[in-house]
Amino acid sequence: MTRDQKVTYGLTVTDDDLVFKALSDATRRFLLDLLFARDGRTLSELEAEVAMTRFGVMKHLRLLEDAGLVVTRRSGREKLHFLNPVPIRLIHDRWIGKYAERPLAALTDLKADLENKP
Repeated sequence: MTRDQKVTYGLTVTDDDLVFKALSDATRRFLLDLLFARDGRTLSELEAEVAMTRFGVMKHLRLLEDAGLVVTRRSGREKLHFLNPVPIRLIHDRWIGKYAERPLAALTDLKADLENKP
């Protein structure tokens, strides 16, 4: 006799998880590219650049805010959105930088070897 049991893994959601989730969607990456090109855009400006409803853009921006990739500031009646590149840099340092270190060290060693040969 078998019965189904709920399995929980006790994993907590980290800041890295939120950033990876936010970056996993092409629309969110496009919104970040727009903010990289020109910071301080309103929801209406961002909405005009994508083929989706205002509420769809708001949902994507909320996920980006939750991950810390976008910060907002009120200016009168408008809410301005700004890119925060720090979480991406932290991901780079944690997950990309360490894997690139060995190949770069090998290239540096090769350069030194080639320059020292007569």
